[in-house]
Amino acid sequence: MTITPDDPHTDESLYRPSYEELDPQFGSFEGAPPPPKPTHWLQRLLAPILVLGGLILKFGIFFLKFFGIFIAVGGYALIWGWTFAVGFVLLILFHELGHYVEAKREGLDPQLPVFLPFLGAYVALRNMRFDPWANARVSLAGPIAGGLAAAGCYVVAEANDSRFWFALAYTGFLLNLINLVPVAFLDGAHVYRSWKVLRAGGGRPTAVEAHRLAVVVAVISIATIAALVLGAVAAHIPQNRL
Repeated sequence: MTITPDDPHTDESLYRPSYEELDPQFGSFEGAPPPPKPTHWLQRLLAPILVLGGLILKFGIFFLKFFGIFIAVGGYALIWGWTFAVGFVLLILFHELGHYVEAKREGLDPQLPVFLPFLGAYVALRNMRFDPWANARVSLAGPIAGGLAAAGCYVVAEANDSRFWFALAYTGFLLNLINLVPVAFLDGAHVYRSWKVLRAGGGRPTAVEAHRLAVVVAVISIATIAALVLGAVAAHIPQNRL
């Protein structure tokens, strides 16, 4: 029901003017809500980043351990989309689980994999000891497990003639192959250092045993590298966009 001042049956004391009658812009009527200010696109972009940064600062390593994998998926999804991001992170997870399972078997008391978005992931060992043979096996277990996961993607790709699965397989093979480069903190560097100690006759009760294990480490490393190269070549799809 609307009350107007022109209605003879209306008591003027009941009439209340509308906002438009007092001021078309609602500016002169006390209590009128001000027009909303538009949110700048930069504020919308920075707001979630600042919240995430605050959570990381507050919870630190705890945050990375339990939410790192989800942050990694979200970060990679911004680049490649959700489906590929999930597959990519799972490939990394299989690689790290290879380290974890072998380290557990060696009694090195490993922690669960921790993801560092855009940097990869790692498995911390709480019971480290100097044993080049054990260290070599733990280091090689990651690329071997990751290569098997990539091989699984390749089988699915062949069965379904799927470019998506071929791309995942190729990425998995390449990722684990790069990890075997003997530089810096990569698995290849740990394997190479262990091999050098064994080759020099250290790390075992006898030099003969150490030399024998050095040969085993070299053979497994070369075989793993060769398998990863073959897998990457088989899964590669030539791009003709350029």
